[in-house]
Amino acid sequence: MILLQTLSADPLSAADSLSMGATAESIGLLDLLIKGGYMMIPLYLLFILAIFIFFERLLTLKKASTTSSHLMDQVKVLVQSGNTEKARILCASENTPVANMIAKGIERIGSPLKNIEVSIENVGKIEIYKLEKNLNLLATVSGAAPMIGFLGTVTGMIQAFIAVAQEEGMVSPKLLSTGIYEAMITTSAGLVVGILAYLGYNYLVAQVSKLVHNMEYSSIEFIDLLQDK
Repeated sequence: MILLQTLSADPLSAADSLSMGATAESIGLLDLLIKGGYMMIPLYLLFILAIFIFFERLLTLKKASTTSSHLMDQVKVLVQSGNTEKARILCASENTPVANMIAKGIERIGSPLKNIEVSIENVGKIEIYKLEKNLNLLATVSGAAPMIGFLGTVTGMIQAFIAVAQEEGMVSPKLLSTGIYEAMITTSAGLVVGILAYLGYNYLVAQVSKLVHNMEYSSIEFIDLLQDK
């Protein structure tokens, strides 16, 4: 009843309020992203690239960490019994960084212990390179996205002030505010992409560090096995 009375008492004011509310609600996230200008295009591309790298690396690291917890126990039994070929085949079937390192060490059994250590280290370096693939690119995205966003803001502000300078008479506040908020959209988008890429990069680096630690522990355990043999 109160609403009906308000509408009947001041229909023009109510209509204006409803119109302003509808206009405010009609500006959604997609509309804002579209209004960001052409500098939003590289930010879209960087966002897609960051998402692709993160999930591709996440799946790779998950696969690399699936080494059986009983692998070293089985290898120890087979090597001590002299069945090195079966131990090598067992490691080859795992196809993980740890298993590949141990398989290379098994292939070098009979060589000096120092040569075996070097062979395992070389394989480890190759495996670490594979694990860290494209992480530098993700780090680059985390730094480049905010800078592109700031660049878009600067260019947008320049365009806004050029439009103001070309106006004759009084400058419309709507003209100035529209140019400014469109310019600020790129900064917000750049920061969002940069923050997400930065968080993803640090998470993946932490996962790689855990895998590297596991690889080092397994190689030391294998070398100790050969020394006790």
